[in-house]
Amino acid sequence: MSRIHPTAIVSPQAVIGQDVSIGPFCLIEDDVTIGDGCRLESRVSVYSGTRLGKRNHLHDGAVVGGKPQHARCPDELGQTIVGEGNVIREYVTIHRGLHPGSDTVIGSGNMLMVGVHVAHDCRVGDQCIMANNALLAGHVTVGSKAYLSGAVAVHQFCRIGSYAMVGGQAHITKDVPPYVLLDGQSSLVVGLNAIGLKRNGFREEEIAQLKQAYRVIYRSGLKWADVLSALRMQFSSGPAAAFHTFLAEGKRGFVQERRIPRSATLPLHGNDSLEEGETGIRRVG
Repeated sequence: MSRIHPTAIVSPQAVIGQDVSIGPFCLIEDDVTIGDGCRLESRVSVYSGTRLGKRNHLHDGAVVGGKPQHARCPDELGQTIVGEGNVIREYVTIHRGLHPGSDTVIGSGNMLMVGVHVAHDCRVGDQCIMANNALLAGHVTVGSKAYLSGAVAVHQFCRIGSYAMVGGQAHITKDVPPYVLLDGQSSLVVGLNAIGLKRNGFREEEIAQLKQAYRVIYRSGLKWADVLSALRMQFSSGPAAAFHTFLAEGKRGFVQERRIPRSATLPLHGNDSLEEGETGIRRVG
């Protein structure tokens, strides 16, 4: 049996699962689904178009499914879809998709700490951690098991790769490849997220392969088309294969390494022909 505090306002059109706890002064609008075993503390707001899976824990003041913060926000909006077993701490805000059929999606097993903001049309994978006041602008994608430290700000349409760790107060305006570590002060790549990889059970040989692929990307001095070709040919299997998949789909350019060899090249935002290896490439030095 679910437990709903008498001061909570719950629409009769909302679908409430079994063993759900809804605390004082919560607001649950029409067209909301709350899965079995969810726990909502006090003053949680869940707005129309939200689908919460099982066993999510929403803490005081969290707002899920709010309207997008967009100057031309339409009347018809997408949904907010949240998986299972997420911890959503105090005053987190998650906004719904900007258009029907374009949703904001949070996976399962994530922890969103105090004051995190997830804007419209973002997609967050599974088992990610976003520390206090991390901010995602619209259309950002965060891969599974990524870690965003406190006060990280991510520009719209950027991607954060799986297992990446972004240091505190970093400002992200380009894609962050998987597996890498970003220094918060410089907002630049400083190597692999080696400790995070070990904690997540990566074997020594897999980490060694990732190091080899990292050197191809950041230290080989190859043209971008040749970097992608080398990754595809040399790392066709195992975790390192994710580098080619991620980088081949880039449209905004990629975060540079903090210490860049003079001959290194990486694509910049606005490049329309990355596969040619000629346009939109900055040579450093």
